[in-house]
Amino acid sequence: MLLAVVAVVLGLALLVWSADRFVDGAAATATHLGMPPLLIGMVIIGFGTSAPEMVVSALASLQGNPGLALGNAFGSSITNIALVLGITAVLAPIAVSSQVLKREMPILIAITLLMAIPLYDLTITSAEAWMILAIFAAYMGWSIYQGMKGKDDVLAGEYDQELKENQMPLGKAIIWLVIGLVLLVLSSRLLVWGAVDIAVALGVSDLVIGLTVVAIGTSLPELASAIAAVRKNEHDLAFGNVIGSNMFNILAVVGIAGAIQPISLEPLVLSRDWLAMTVLTLLLAIFSFRINRPTRLNRIHGIVLLLCYTAYTLYLLKTGF
Repeated sequence: MLLAVVAVVLGLALLVWSADRFVDGAAATATHLGMPPLLIGMVIIGFGTSAPEMVVSALASLQGNPGLALGNAFGSSITNIALVLGITAVLAPIAVSSQVLKREMPILIAITLLMAIPLYDLTITSAEAWMILAIFAAYMGWSIYQGMKGKDDVLAGEYDQELKENQMPLGKAIIWLVIGLVLLVLSSRLLVWGAVDIAVALGVSDLVIGLTVVAIGTSLPELASAIAAVRKNEHDLAFGNVIGSNMFNILAVVGIAGAIQPISLEPLVLSRDWLAMTVLTLLLAIFSFRINRPTRLNRIHGIVLLLCYTAYTLYLLKTGF
């Protein structure tokens, strides 16, 4: 088991590092190709920050561990809201001005609620997975449309500032893009192997490992980018990365895993994990988007989110063993 723990630690560290290189290379390459900053942020960086979850879940499903794939998707979404935004809001209140994000939040709520349909019979079939991917394709089309027309949005300005700070020659950008992608796959294989081995040794399901260790690890890029964005006063960027990442987790990660292999679910996935993800998404909307009042996630909201994450994790550990 010691070797498996070392594999998970090394896999997570390499995963986070390679994801960062992949995002930098992809964003710089897109900049050289003349893509608008908002489009790069919503599509290229959105894919990049969710690449760890997508690669880990795809490999887990290919290796016959779909529970790990689903746990990673739902666990990362829960972690993004409760832990990432919770910690970030406690460090510095998050003010959101972007109209794009205000339009994306209702879509995230709708998608989260709709996930109850394929989960209801405790099986995500191949047909349902492809339907989820079709919804993801429609969402990407909408994101591209928003990225093309929202050039004056606050979020576009923050993405533009980030891209200017990370400029690099096209050749170097392509090299980092390729290296990052290769290391993403290798580190994900190492992580999945270690996680499954730990689950077997502890006598827990791979779902629980996916919801905890793997989910926290694959959410580290979102945490790092959110804290860095708030320190630079780029609040919309911090909030937008989490909203976008959760969209990708629910649609792309679950869809890819289910398309590779149908997923049989434990009953607690619906009554515990999906419910926790849904409640946290609704709570985030209530906290941050209020009629006729500034959009703001303050320190008290952050503390509440962290308490919710602690309560969920304790309940997860109690029911998972």
